[in-house]
Amino acid sequence: MATTTGAVPTKGPRGAASAWPELHRIPHPPHRLPWLGDLLGVSRNNPLQDNIRFGRRLGPIFRRKGFGKEFVFVGGASLAADLADEARFAKHVGLGIANLRPVAGDALFTAYNHEPNWQLAHDVLAPGFSREAMAAYHPMMLAVAERLTAHWDHAVAAGRSVDVPGDMTKLTLETIARTGFGHDFGSFERTRPHPFVSAMVGTLTYALLLDTVPSRLLLRRAARRNEADIAHLNRTVDDLVRARRGASGNGDLLDRMLETAHPETGERLSPQNVRRQVITFLIAGHETTSGALSFALHYLSRHPDVAARARAEVDRVWGDSVVPAYDQVARLRYVRRVLDETLRLWPTAPAFAREAREDTVLAGDHPMRRGAWALVLTPMVHRDPSVWGADADRFVPDRFDARAVRARAPHTYKPFGTGARACIGRQFALHEAVLVLGLLLRRYELVPDPGYRLRVTERLTLMPDGLRLRLERRTSTASPTAATAPPALEEPSSAPRCPVHGTGD
Repeated sequence: MATTTGAVPTKGPRGAASAWPELHRIPHPPHRLPWLGDLLGVSRNNPLQDNIRFGRRLGPIFRRKGFGKEFVFVGGASLAADLADEARFAKHVGLGIANLRPVAGDALFTAYNHEPNWQLAHDVLAPGFSREAMAAYHPMMLAVAERLTAHWDHAVAAGRSVDVPGDMTKLTLETIARTGFGHDFGSFERTRPHPFVSAMVGTLTYALLLDTVPSRLLLRRAARRNEADIAHLNRTVDDLVRARRGASGNGDLLDRMLETAHPETGERLSPQNVRRQVITFLIAGHETTSGALSFALHYLSRHPDVAARARAEVDRVWGDSVVPAYDQVARLRYVRRVLDETLRLWPTAPAFAREAREDTVLAGDHPMRRGAWALVLTPMVHRDPSVWGADADRFVPDRFDARAVRARAPHTYKPFGTGARACIGRQFALHEAVLVLGLLLRRYELVPDPGYRLRVTERLTLMPDGLRLRLERRTSTASPTAATAPPALEEPSSAPRCPVHGTGD
């Protein structure tokens, strides 16, 4: 099998020279150096964006070498679609994901395919994301959103701009904590990030850093900080679980973890695995959604025509409802398109790895031995001109109207991964994000800082860096017929430029 560190093995499972028998046919950057390989000038803080830049020059499949290890990257839509074939390929846990195993172990996101706890946890927890469960979470999502709008109303009254990524992180952490585990972190009452968030960011950043240095000996100080961060995450979750044991819950995710047996085997999650699952859900359940909301608010502020159309839809669909009902959220179809287009341009979980179950040939052209793997760069797949057109770098929500979606080939849009190991909480994240965008559009006009240029922070996930918006409270809502506003126009030439592609963001 391929190594878990992310490198192409020097010996394949049958003694071949490589798990990619024709590796030489896959292009790599010029001016490769001994030992350093292709790492000269590479950013340690933004490796994904560096890889996307290389991919733009080298093509839909390419390789890079560093510290004696070779990595294969895929950014072409047709290649990624072939890797989505579950009969031939499976999830590969490598690179930064494997580096999270000291904290998450064999939880849903980081389990190896052969580890039994993945299937056990998936079967036990999947009902926690059913329609009935989602409807039960809806009032709690609304309650947390009210805390956000109260916080933003104070900023409006004081004439201050708002820290969008910081506040979206508070919102999504409180949402998953309350709905999944009955816990309140008190994020909106804090002037600084909750220590759990600081520890989480530390572990994600360290996991990314491990893949950019030749030896962990060079990271001894960072390793000690990472150990302290992991210890804090463990203590926080242990306290949360301890408080729940013996208490009556409400059937949330934590209750399922503690009380529910597998419907066929009767097996239950072990205490250690419960801890790992809770940490995974608290991190994954808020980190990617906060990024998606932050990017979406950035685009809405930069495209007032799109914001007006989305806002008109909210006014029409929700009408005079003070509190939108659960079923009313799914009716915000244009708001959902805004979110989908945001996740196309900046999927906040920006890559996933796939390994060959048996010897095969990728897209009929690249032989792979069992265990060989490649990292799919989702932002590249989502901007492949062969699928998305010559304007693939532009923000155009109507790419996701029903006819356009039906006309596209399958497996060309993958913000939640692919296959059996795709994100279990997808519907939770989508409902929460559409609900929040609807509430914010109904309440505020979003005014961008004209001097801001989109910068993207990487910590395994993606987040806008330094994004602040000024808000104006709406004094009235549009009439129901306003939802027929004209479609989104192309962005003006003065719009900020994308940090990866050098085109409109």
